[in-house]
Amino acid sequence: MKKFGFAAAAAALVLLAVWLFAPGMLGLAGAPAAQGPGGRPPVVTVVTVGRDTFTETIEAIGTALASESVTITAKTADTVGSINFTEGQQVEAGAILIEMTSTQQAADLMAARAELAEAEKAYARAADLVSKGIAARATLDAAVAARDAARGRVQAIEARLADTIIKAPFAGVVGLRNVSVGSYVRPGDVITTLDAIGLIKADFTVPERYLSVLKPGLTIAVGVAAYPGETFAGAVASVDTRIDPVTRAVKVRAELPNADLRLKPGMLMTVVLNVSERSALAVPESALVSQGEKRFVFVVDADSKAQRVDVTTGLVKPGRVEILSGLKEGDRVVSQGTNKVIPGRPVSAAGDDGAKPVAASGGANPS
Repeated sequence: MKKFGFAAAAAALVLLAVWLFAPGMLGLAGAPAAQGPGGRPPVVTVVTVGRDTFTETIEAIGTALASESVTITAKTADTVGSINFTEGQQVEAGAILIEMTSTQQAADLMAARAELAEAEKAYARAADLVSKGIAARATLDAAVAARDAARGRVQAIEARLADTIIKAPFAGVVGLRNVSVGSYVRPGDVITTLDAIGLIKADFTVPERYLSVLKPGLTIAVGVAAYPGETFAGAVASVDTRIDPVTRAVKVRAELPNADLRLKPGMLMTVVLNVSERSALAVPESALVSQGEKRFVFVVDADSKAQRVDVTTGLVKPGRVEILSGLKEGDRVVSQGTNKVIPGRPVSAAGDDGAKPVAASGGANPS
């Protein structure tokens, strides 16, 4: 019993010492969790609640496409006579890319033109005889038919001959060639590709729930693996008129200027679509304190006391959080040192936003 009495007395002395010199260590109701040197209010950093610009975004994966793209193929069976382009060359619309040998077509054209000349002479003679009443009208009709048939043969051969000269249908960059001089090609054989990439299209899909906010003109920022850390700006050009019944998503097409031709068709793109932009109240991320699903901040009032205020947050961007409710513009919130604050207790506030520090009124109340 004596030993127990001595132990109890010693424990009581220890508790009394802790109460006198470090009341916050006990976690007793009303005891401050932290305070500055000499019992002064803790020093915290405060900022004034102001407005900031927040952009609501949608992220998607897209594919780069050329603004115009075509596969250059042979239109007639012949051998390649000359190749007038180099791979990767920028060509203008109408530039001659391939010339076939066209020996047979040239010979056929010469014969057809000779036949046409003879038919025109026969027509002239028949017309003269009919006008003098020497020949029947049927003779002139037959001459007209023969002349027109010869003219049609000439035009047909000229068209086939034109097909032996392959031209660029629009300005663009020529791809890899698949033929050599002397190669025998047939109609439909692929010779090369032509892409107009001064303007790049970006196709991506967006869930149908965003359909109401999608419209031409919305800006996008695009990233590609080939240029890490770099973004390319563009804008939505059109929105598909149909929703995919399987994915429940709508296809969106944007356009990006590509004057330096660094973007290539087929690239995988990470797309950030800027849906809306608004000005709203904002606080630093460091000012928010989480407790379960709740979010709150400490507002420093006119008496330099920190009051807990529950807030509703919105969009987040690096370092800043949108405040939907709970604060008003001009409120001063603790941005650094929230772990030192006890609701309702004074703090020594210093501003990190250019505001003058607020001196604390009175000391900490340990009761």
